[in-house]
Amino acid sequence: MDRPRILIADDEESMRRFLTILLEREGSEVRTVTDGDSALACLKEQAYDVLVTDVRMPGMDGMTLLDTAKVLWPGMPIVILTAFGSEASAKQAMAKGAFQFLEKKAKNEEITLVIRNALSMRRIQTQNQVLKQELKRSHKERPIIGNSEEMEKVLRMVDRVAPTDATILIYGESGTGKELIAREIHYRSQRANGPFVSINCGALPKDLLESSLFGHIKGSFTGAIKDQPGLFVAAEGGSFFLDEVGEMAPATQVKLLRALQEREIIPVGGTRSIPINARLIAATNVDLEREVLEGNFRTDLFYRLNVIPVRLPSLRQRVEDIPLLVEHFLRRFSRDNQKRRFSRGAMEVMQRYDWNGNVRELENVVERAVILSDAEVLEPEDLPESVLEGPNRKGALIINVPVMTLEELEREYILRVLQHTNWQKKKASETLGINASTLYRKLLTYNLQQPGSKPGDPNEDAPPDGLTREAA
Repeated sequence: MDRPRILIADDEESMRRFLTILLEREGSEVRTVTDGDSALACLKEQAYDVLVTDVRMPGMDGMTLLDTAKVLWPGMPIVILTAFGSEASAKQAMAKGAFQFLEKKAKNEEITLVIRNALSMRRIQTQNQVLKQELKRSHKERPIIGNSEEMEKVLRMVDRVAPTDATILIYGESGTGKELIAREIHYRSQRANGPFVSINCGALPKDLLESSLFGHIKGSFTGAIKDQPGLFVAAEGGSFFLDEVGEMAPATQVKLLRALQEREIIPVGGTRSIPINARLIAATNVDLEREVLEGNFRTDLFYRLNVIPVRLPSLRQRVEDIPLLVEHFLRRFSRDNQKRRFSRGAMEVMQRYDWNGNVRELENVVERAVILSDAEVLEPEDLPESVLEGPNRKGALIINVPVMTLEELEREYILRVLQHTNWQKKKASETLGINASTLYRKLLTYNLQQPGSKPGDPNEDAPPDGLTREAA
C-alpha cells in the first residue's frame, strides 16, 4: 500500500478541512464529500482503504451509508464520526460492522490512532488476500500426478469427503504427498476461500507445539512477552493440517481432544475459552492403531481423528505412475523450456528402484540429474549411486537372501510377495503363479498371516471354496 486512500463524508466544511490536514500529514491521500449519496458514488468508482463518515448528513445518513458500503466493499474499515455521541449509537454502529465509533471532539492523537489501526487492518487484509492467491497458484503448480488404480481410489475418496466438514486422517509413508492431498481436500471444500494452515507435530518441542497450536497468554512462560493467538485461531474459517500427529505428547493430545469435542481452545496460561471454526485434517506415517495398543496414543483421540481414513500408496505400490511423475518434475526443473527426458534404460532403473523416500525422493533425484547434466537425454549414469545400487525390483520383485533351505526360501519369497502386494492374496497368487487354494495352504503351512490380524478375523480373507483349516 503506497499511499492509503481515505474517503471522508461530512456536511461540515470545517470538519472536512480539519480531517484532510490531519490525515494528509499522516501520508494519506484524502478525498472529501458533503453527503452519503456523493460518498456512495465515489465508492462505486473505486476502492478506498478507509471510509470516515458523519452520522447526520442531508439525504443518506451515515448508518445507511455504512450498510451500503459494507455490501460494496466488505473488507473496508469504516469509522463513524458524530457530534452527538451516545453508548447506544456506538453499539449500533459496531453491530453493523463499523471499525470504530468516534466523537468529533476527540483529540487529534485519538483520531490518528484509530485511522492508523484501520489502515493496519486493511493492510493485513490485503496481504492475506495476496497470500491466499499465491497459495492457490502454488497448489495449481503442484497437481496430484498419477493414473494408477491406487491413486484413482485416493482421488475418488477425496471427491467424496472434500465437500463435507468431517475430520480426515491421512495415512502414508514419508514422502507420499500427505500434505498435497490435504490441500486438495481443502481447495475442493466449501472452506476453499479460508486459510490453509499446517504444522508438523514432530518438528517442534512439546511446549512450543502446544503454544503454537493453542496460543499463549503474556507471562505464561519465559519469553511470552505478549498474548499470542494459536494456529487454530489463524485457521478460522479454513482448514488446519496436523502432520505427523502421532508424534504429539500425551498432554497435548488431551488438549487436542477437547478442541475437537468442544470446538473451543484455551491458550497456554489462560482461563477463558476461545471458540474455533476450522476443519481438522491430520496425517501420520505410523500405525496409530498399534500406537494405541502400546499406550502411546489416546484411544478416544484416535477415534475422533479417524472419522474418515485416507490411505496413500507408497511409490513402489504405483510403479506405473513413475514415468508421469518424472515427466512432471522434468518440466518443473528444466530451464528455459528446454526439453529433457530420461533414456529408456534410466527409466527402467527408476522403475526397479524401491523408493523408500517415495515421491519426495524421486523429485530430488530428478532435480539432481537436471542440475548436474546438460544432456538432453539423461542416462542411468546421471542417477545417483543409491538408485543404481540400492534395493530394487525387476518385474514383480527381487529379493536378496542368505543361504536357506528350500522351505525357508519359499516361505521368505511368499512373505515378500505378500508385503509387496499389501497382503492382497489374489494379486499375490497371480504374482506367484499359483492358484488361491495353493497359496492358502502354504500360508497355513508356514504360519503366515497379516500383522495385526488373528485367525478368524473378519478382515481376513475367507479360505477358497471347499477348503477349510482342517482340510489344509
